[in-house]
Amino acid sequence: MSQRTIAALLALPLLLVLLVLVAVRPLPYVTYSPGPTVDILSTREGVETVQVSGHEAYYDDGELRLTTIYVDQPQEEVTLDRLVAAWLDPTEAVYPRSAVYAPDETDETNDTESAVAMVSSQDAAIASALTELGYDVEPVVEVLNVQEDYPADGRLKVRDVLQEIGGAAIETPQDVVDAVDAAPLGEPLAFTVLRRGEQVELEITPEEVDGDKRIGITPGPGFTFPFDVSVDVGERIGGPSAGLMFSLAIYDTLTPGSLTGGEVVAGSGTIDAEGRTGPIGGIQQKIAGAEEAGARLFLLAPDNCAEARGVDTDDMRLVRADTMHDAVEAIQAWVEDPDATLPSCEEQS
Repeated sequence: MSQRTIAALLALPLLLVLLVLVAVRPLPYVTYSPGPTVDILSTREGVETVQVSGHEAYYDDGELRLTTIYVDQPQEEVTLDRLVAAWLDPTEAVYPRSAVYAPDETDETNDTESAVAMVSSQDAAIASALTELGYDVEPVVEVLNVQEDYPADGRLKVRDVLQEIGGAAIETPQDVVDAVDAAPLGEPLAFTVLRRGEQVELEITPEEVDGDKRIGITPGPGFTFPFDVSVDVGERIGGPSAGLMFSLAIYDTLTPGSLTGGEVVAGSGTIDAEGRTGPIGGIQQKIAGAEEAGARLFLLAPDNCAEARGVDTDDMRLVRADTMHDAVEAIQAWVEDPDATLPSCEEQS
């Protein structure tokens, strides 16, 4: 037996060990895959997903489906075999972890950010839909998140409108930070909030965390509305990407007749209070999920067009929606004539 053959035989076990180590060692990548879709016009446990109080609500046929993706969590271990499977699946995608998460992001901070974004996107969707219907909405500062085991836990609630803190009027989220910072440590701080239309007076004592005074809330922009509208899709879905579909579902619920003509329409995109749409991540996976759910029309923001071009959608039409108003007009035109010319990514320069 030659020395080369002996060396090869000795190296083989080492090579096998290295291959096993590479296969099981976590790698700095994140995978995207199609997630479930949710019909916002449906009921959950016998309760309508879109709830309205103080205005007529119309629950008609048709479906408006938000789309989701499965994303590996910040602290989830992604191994080579998982990456290879994602690379080989045309409906999945692989991204560097640094392109998706901040270096110090954890599962907990990601969940908090996702919950805050969901509250903010729902409020913007309500504002967009009501503005489209001709109602006035007033900007306010509200509570977007309350952290457990902090002074505000059990005292303040999500969507409390912050009116005064320590006697100072609250007009911006920074006013909240400044008021808490100015409070004497260890002494109760007076809060005046508007909670479901009723003014509430309470006191919270800030505590010092890492050298800063905190009460454990995330303040942010919100709105007061002429009547109550809420959307409940459960706690497992977060982030801002369903904003456009929320606004359409609210609009449909507040107007007689089915916006979709009884058909299935899906989509994804952020929304602001003025009705402008914004891009989201995982558009290709969301298109695949919508197609699987039987959607015949898919709405997307213009900034997602480049990534969506060339995606095989069979009979499902892709429609570019620059605004919520554009989306409403496109759906109405499509219901009247399924072959109507609609805004598309191909038209975008």
